[in-house]
Order: sequence, then structure tokens, then C-alpha cells
Amino acid sequence: MKISINGSSELIHADVARLVAHARTAASDGMAGWWLAQTGLVDALTVLALAGAETGDMELGTAVNATFPIHPTALASKALTAQAASSGRVTLGLGVNHAPVVDQTWGMTFGKPIRHMRDYLSCLQPLLETGAVEYEGDDFTARFANERPTQETPGLVLAAMGPQMLKIAGARTDGTILWMTGEKAIAGQIAPKLNEAAAAAGRPSPRVICSLPIAVTDDEGGMRDFVGQILAGYGDLPSYRAMLDIDGHAGPGDAMICGNEESVRQQLGAIAAAGATEFAAAEIGDSSEGFARTRALLREINAES
Repeated sequence: MKISINGSSELIHADVARLVAHARTAASDGMAGWWLAQTGLVDALTVLALAGAETGDMELGTAVNATFPIHPTALASKALTAQAASSGRVTLGLGVNHAPVVDQTWGMTFGKPIRHMRDYLSCLQPLLETGAVEYEGDDFTARFANERPTQETPGLVLAAMGPQMLKIAGARTDGTILWMTGEKAIAGQIAPKLNEAAAAAGRPSPRVICSLPIAVTDDEGGMRDFVGQILAGYGDLPSYRAMLDIDGHAGPGDAMICGNEESVRQQLGAIAAAGATEFAAAEIGDSSEGFARTRALLREINAES
């Protein structure tokens, strides 16, 4: 199982130079990839484009871009530009987000997310692959053709956890990128349904990218309590709540990877055995020494993979 870094916690600083430096450090540490969420007012794909010149051959991905706020033609232009700037190393993580955000923050209607995603992909993927699309759907329509800034199509994964979205991800994309989803949910639902859909569509074995908070620490209880408090809201969102319930977790603090070096190794081993192909580490710490200790173990494990 490859080890990547999920740098999204760095978004609290809203500092583009700091984000690029974080990606650069991940590359120098030999990590397989660096992922950034599209939240707030920092544009994730622009950051990936800027990081492209400073991160060697490391994969750069969004975790994730929400579909509702941006038309697929606009997202295609951003993704292809970042792909060109990074010499072909971008993977676009895509998701419908959550009903409370769509309805309340954006003033839209969550409605039928499966139909929404099918229409979105039907507009987006031809643009990423050829630069041209002719599609009329219920939720999205696109009639457009233009030159692409690169001939290398970005990778594409979905934030898929439910059975219907997993079917779409397996049949039409490279796989899924997860959050708040542990070994039982991966083994019992994510990997089987995703692999079944990919096989039925004649596609290669899909990626299962597990992303969770992680900390190497001797104060496991204290760290889990801390993460449980700062990430409590995730446990209230239906899609994450469903995964937490499958894993038997009361909240995000229980879901995180946490403990001393030996314990964290075992927990990551269980994630790999469940069917994850990659782990995107969202590093948590209460000191620079704690972050360094976590990164040191991640470097070691990644070098062994």
C-alpha cells in the first residue's frame, strides 16, 4: 500500500506558499502523492499547478472538488491547466459533497446526487479526454470543443462510499478516495462493490484511496479525544456517519489511525489488508516533534511498499 499525504489541514492558514512548501516536503520525503481539498477560498487546482514545478514525479490530487459549485466545462479547464503545469501528474478527486452544504451554504438543491454525478461525468470526461463534448442531461448540459493545453488526461476518482456511487466510480473512473472510512467498511462494502463494478465494465482494478487523520503518539487517548472534538461535525454528515457505523466508531476520534509506531503500523496493515491500495495521511499533532515522528514512520513504511 502506497503512502501519500493529505495536506488539507494546512488550509487553515490560507497561505499558498505554505501549501506549496508542504507539497515540496512531501515529495522530498519520497511520498507517493499529495492531496488537497477544495474548501474555502484557496483554489486547490491552482495550488497543484504551482506545486507542479517543485515536486518531482509525485502525484498531485484534489480531495475533493465538489461538483455543485462549478460547471464541468469550467472544472475541465482548471484540471487540464494543472495537468499541463505539472507535466501530467494530476488526479482529480470529485464528489457531490453533502446535502447540508449544498442546500444551506450554496443555496442549491441536493436532489438526486446519482443522476447529478452521471450527468456531470458525461460532460466532464469527454472534455478531459478529447477537448470536445456534446451532451444534454437533466442536471448538466455541455456543447463545447476546444484545444486542450495537454494531451495527457488527468486521473479521476470519486468520493464514493454508498453502493450506487461506488458502482459509478468503478464503472467510469479510476476508483475512489475516502474519508472517515476504515477497514471494516472498506472490506465489507467499498472494495467489493467497487471491484465488481470495474470488472463488469472491463476496467482495470480500481484505486481505493483511504484517507484518515493519523498521529504517532504515546498519548493515544488524549489524541483521539482531541481529534474527536475538532472533527466532530464529520460524524453528523450522513455519508460519513454510515461508514463510521459500519466500522463501529462513535466518531472521528475512533476512526483515526493513532498510537505508537508499532500500533500505527498494525492499523495501516489492517487498512491494506481490507483492500485499500493507498493511504493518504492527514497528519495530526500537538507539537513539531509529534508531526516529525508521524512523518518519519510514514517515510519508512512508504519506502518499504
